[in-house]
Amino acid sequence: MGDKKPVVDKEKCIGCGTCVSVCPQNVFEMKDGKANVARPQDCVACSACVENCPVEAIKLVDAKKK
Repeated sequence: MGDKKPVVDKEKCIGCGTCVSVCPQNVFEMKDGKANVARPQDCVACSACVENCPVEAIKLVDAKKK
């Protein structure tokens, strides 16, 4: 299984901060009113951010793909 990392769609993100609150690894931070993946290396791909984002702005993608 490939290594998964979160990606935030800045067009969809409404800046609610839910991902920051639910991420057990503290991967996200808010920057300029939007979610930002600040520490991708700490992500354990638990999917809490994906499951809780109210606008489906976060996806887990294969870290080896660009």
